[in-house]
Amino acid sequence: MSSSRQNPVIVITGTPGTGKTTHAELLVQESPIPLKHINVGDMVKEKGFYESYDEEWQSYTVDEDKLLDELEPLASEGGIILDWHTCDIFPERWADLVVVLRCNHTKLWDRLEKRGYPLKKIQENNEAEIMDVVIEEARSSYAPEIVVELQSEGTEDLESNVARIVQWIEAWKKDHASGDS
Repeated sequence: MSSSRQNPVIVITGTPGTGKTTHAELLVQESPIPLKHINVGDMVKEKGFYESYDEEWQSYTVDEDKLLDELEPLASEGGIILDWHTCDIFPERWADLVVVLRCNHTKLWDRLEKRGYPLKKIQENNEAEIMDVVIEEARSSYAPEIVVELQSEGTEDLESNVARIVQWIEAWKKDHASGDS
């Protein structure tokens, strides 16, 4: 799929609280090409792409078929950033770059506490970060050359990461320009 697209599909993933949405929003502003930010979690809630809601964990059981059916035409088009805490749901053919954001677990705990997450959910997410759950998921789902692990602990990391992704976009456009003429 990626060979015919004019613009890439970028997946930004990481444990909740690592800065996915902040990165995606800044990347939309800084990108040399138009990119649409899709906050997948918000889409699930807004479009009702879930089977149930778990009160204890304060999370949705996602209807993956409905979600993927909605995202497929957007991914085919390209020019999107998929922002979600998991990435293995997305078909390998969709992704041109998978960015896994990482954060020190103490800092992550503070961020999740500020969001008002219940203790059980903070503990689960903190454990997932410590145990490399998201990076391992990305590595097992996508070609190693498209998976990038970036630290996300403050403004300096944010700016540096977005600058790096912008450079990647410029290289991707150059590599895919030959098909345009």
